[in-house]
Amino acid sequence: MKKKILQIFGTRPEVIKMAPVYFELKNASTDFEVRNLVTAQHRDMLDQSLAIFGIEPEYDLDIMTENQDLFDVSIKALAGIKSVLDEYQPDCVLVQGDTTTTFIGSLAAYYKKITVGHIEAGLRTHNKYSPFPEEINRKLTGSIADLHFAPTQVSYDNLINENVSANDVFIMGNTSIDSLHWVLEHHNANFERILDATVLEAIQGRYILVTMHRRESFGKPIQEAFKALRELAERFPEVAIIYPVHPNPNVREQVNALLADTKNIHLIEPQNYVNFAHLMKGAELIVTDSGGVQEEGPSLSKPILVLRETTERQEGVTAGTAKLVGTDREKIVNEASKLLTDTNIYREMAAQENPYGDGKASQRIVGILKQRL
Repeated sequence: MKKKILQIFGTRPEVIKMAPVYFELKNASTDFEVRNLVTAQHRDMLDQSLAIFGIEPEYDLDIMTENQDLFDVSIKALAGIKSVLDEYQPDCVLVQGDTTTTFIGSLAAYYKKITVGHIEAGLRTHNKYSPFPEEINRKLTGSIADLHFAPTQVSYDNLINENVSANDVFIMGNTSIDSLHWVLEHHNANFERILDATVLEAIQGRYILVTMHRRESFGKPIQEAFKALRELAERFPEVAIIYPVHPNPNVREQVNALLADTKNIHLIEPQNYVNFAHLMKGAELIVTDSGGVQEEGPSLSKPILVLRETTERQEGVTAGTAKLVGTDREKIVNEASKLLTDTNIYREMAAQENPYGDGKASQRIVGILKQRL
């Protein structure tokens, strides 16, 4: 009898990291029936990514509202997921990463005594407020999960140190690398339809790609980081800075106040995953607070400067593919300046092997599901 799998996700990064697992489960259709539930914790960017991968969820809770907070997301997601579990009655729920949807999805499955598989398990900063609320989301999910799909040895060790049975933890690599390879192989960018002429010209030359959106950076930290970007733009007028600005009003307010009038800083709307992957591929270096970008950039030989004080992706720092610069204005400017001017320093970072995987994580995950369900 086929085992029934329900994948639960709510944001763009989750789509990107769960799509290759979905494809592998579909390929194993003699063993599994698989359906997708989206909470739509984030709506527009979620829908963009679903379209790229050609995924039409069987269940859509559509919970996003303007100025929603964590209470809103948690309450609506839990009630909606319960109704789907009652209807579909899966043998296993798969969740990914560290969003509120991830934790609430695993909690709902636990209440129904359904097996939970956690993709990208075991990431830790050991600081419950950094990143907030993601660190606690993934720890709580780790307390509930039955199968822990750890991307690296470090994440595996974190789980073992938390007394998770070694029989239930598996080193898989990260599924984001699977998706990145798939997208670059199957999709060309559509910049001409979306970006204006000045940005199109800028991405033909040298540019820094920036993302910044995490809650713990709101306020003074994000202001300091933006001042650093402005200083870099003034110091290197021949290098463009491309910044797809997150829709969160806490980010946009500061962006408009500090960066909108700088000539070679190009503020653009959030890009779909295809365009963003190609922006990463063309960038000289990437400055980010995104966990996913820390994983994907090294696959494209791009140095990563991480705009955070801590990272749950320490493997990249250890391997030399990434450097923690926090939101210290001087440190950001100094490290970026070295990479833009010193070819030896640049090559040393760009040449390091990606510690996050080989693009076959989803195959391994489905292999474990065949054994354990």
